[in-house]
Amino acid sequence: MTARLAPRLATWRHDMVRSPGKRRKNHSKNVHRRRSILFALILALPPALAWAQGESEFLAGASKSCPGCTLEGAALKRRDLSDADLSGANLMGAVLHRARLARAKLAGADLTDANLNKTDLKNASLARAKGARAMFYESDLSAADLSGAELAEAKLQKARMVRTRLDGARLGEAMLTGARMDEASLRGASLAAANLVEATLRRADLEGADLNNAGLVDAALREANLKGANLSEADLFGADLTGANLAGANLSEARLSRAILTGANLDGANLKGALMPDGSVHE
Repeated sequence: MTARLAPRLATWRHDMVRSPGKRRKNHSKNVHRRRSILFALILALPPALAWAQGESEFLAGASKSCPGCTLEGAALKRRDLSDADLSGANLMGAVLHRARLARAKLAGADLTDANLNKTDLKNASLARAKGARAMFYESDLSAADLSGAELAEAKLQKARMVRTRLDGARLGEAMLTGARMDEASLRGASLAAANLVEATLRRADLEGADLNNAGLVDAALREANLKGANLSEADLFGADLTGANLAGANLSEARLSRAILTGANLDGANLKGALMPDGSVHE
């Protein structure tokens, strides 16, 4: 349809920009009629054409707004996309290495297999985003919203996630070694079999989180809220749980060798079969 209309649209646009000062009355009416038809045709064009134009402008750097666009595999390394609107966009496999995405809107975006290593995502919105197997090595996600995000097997080694919202996020088998997550909120999050070796989670809120079989060797969990969390079979060797709230937590079969439990609240916790700091197995 677009190809057939092209010559007609071009002619009508030409008529619309010419000075109407000395035209005949009937010619003016004709131009008015053509203008009305032109606008109606524009409104009737498929949305895909508008989206394609938006994608082209975005990729060319002329725009930072491309919600819902298809940008699969896009090369956006080091791009300044601060405050960009990419909500619901398809960024599967995109390369955003060292890009600036502070305060960007990425809610519902698909970042599956994307490269976001060393990316600035401070205060960004990634609620319900899909990021399975995505790479966030040394990225700054401080104060970002990743609530409900799908981050299974994501690579988040040494990522900075201070005061980040991850409530209800799915981080099964994610790599979080050395990640800094102080004061982060992970209420009800799934971290089953996640690697959190040497991660810092001081004063983090992990109430009701699933940490079954998670690796928390030498993790810093001082004053963390782990009330009702599932830590069954978790490896907490050498973990600092000073002042942590473990009330009602499931620590069955967990390894707590050399863990620091000074001042920790273990009221109602299930410690059956757990290997305790003194080397004994809890009955």
